[in-house]
Amino acid sequence: MEEVALAVDEIWLVVAAVLVMFMQAGFALVEAGFTQAKHAGNIIMKNFMDFSVGAIVYWAVGFGLAYGGSTLGGFIAFGDGFFLNDNGLASTWFFQVVFAATAATIISGAIAGRVKFSSYLVYTPFITGLIYPIVTHWVWGGGWLSELGFFDFAGSGVVHMLGGAAALAGVLVVGPRLGKYSAEGKPLPLPGHSLTLGALGVFILWFGWYGFNAGSTLAAVGQDIASPAVTTTLAAAAGSVGAMMVAWIVTGKPDVGYTINGVLAGLVGITAGTASIGFGLAIVTGFVAGVIMVGSVMLLERRGIDDPVGAISVHGTAGLWGVIAVALFSGDAALLPQLIGAGAILIWAFGTSYLVFRFIDLTIGMRVTAEEELTGLDRSEHGSNAYPEFVFQHEVIDLRAALPLAVDPEVARSA
Repeated sequence: MEEVALAVDEIWLVVAAVLVMFMQAGFALVEAGFTQAKHAGNIIMKNFMDFSVGAIVYWAVGFGLAYGGSTLGGFIAFGDGFFLNDNGLASTWFFQVVFAATAATIISGAIAGRVKFSSYLVYTPFITGLIYPIVTHWVWGGGWLSELGFFDFAGSGVVHMLGGAAALAGVLVVGPRLGKYSAEGKPLPLPGHSLTLGALGVFILWFGWYGFNAGSTLAAVGQDIASPAVTTTLAAAAGSVGAMMVAWIVTGKPDVGYTINGVLAGLVGITAGTASIGFGLAIVTGFVAGVIMVGSVMLLERRGIDDPVGAISVHGTAGLWGVIAVALFSGDAALLPQLIGAGAILIWAFGTSYLVFRFIDLTIGMRVTAEEELTGLDRSEHGSNAYPEFVFQHEVIDLRAALPLAVDPEVARSA
């Protein structure tokens, strides 16, 4: 019976990890749909490299920094790097690597449409091999935050808030997209090319999130995997309703983009407390996450922070709320440790990411040229088009005529 129980637990962990891995497809569709068609191939490439490069780096370095045997004051772990044919670690590593890839993918959408592919490849190993694993050790590897009493069941803070903070650092370094702000600094509409793809991506993410949250029980035998599935469902639904309502009130229309992003905000918000927050309070948690996500998107846009997919707000702001909600709505955490932990994760993720992005920018450069951006990163970076039958704007108008609409990122930021 013991062998059967171990086998069932391992099957559940692998199945849950597969569900989380499929979230990469959801991220790719959301990011591609919420950005312009001329950058869709570039988005796909970044998502593939997030997982491909990230998996190898996490196998070589990241897993050891997160879950290695010895620690340095609870700050960093050592050991279990380059583990070879260790069946005892295989299922655990597989479940953890898909979480690392999720943290990396959050950044991709926020800086979409204006970043060199080569520069992005330089950054990706840092998030999966260093920045994310160290925070993982703090919370899930027996590090100093877990000893302090910080609680995050499935990653509102460890994964999503961290990714949102890193995304903010990237956006501040590269600046807004050309044409996003007027000469006076007023935000202009720069819609994505397919709400259909975006909506499909959100549904895929919602589906995969059941592995993210329920799978974080790390076992099936003797564990309640149904309650996290219920709270995940209710929070996602409430997040969508909350975002729709507040967007309807503010804009006068039930906006599609805000509504489907509300699903993701609700999912992010409940992730930390999915196993301990009651069903009714899960609805409250998701609803509040959807509302504050909309407010965060609007505020950041007015401040000159151009995030095409709303990743900073969906993952960062809603992730912060999720960390706090655990203390407010369950008995698993106190408020002070949650606030200290949130502050530590935000400072670490933003600070290290900003340094890496700034170093890349000063050496090989982060941003493509204005002409390359207007032409589209598919063509300039990859020599192809995701939609070769389409005739994009750059083939109809003179690029020089379009450049006055493309405000200098520094001007938009200062405005």
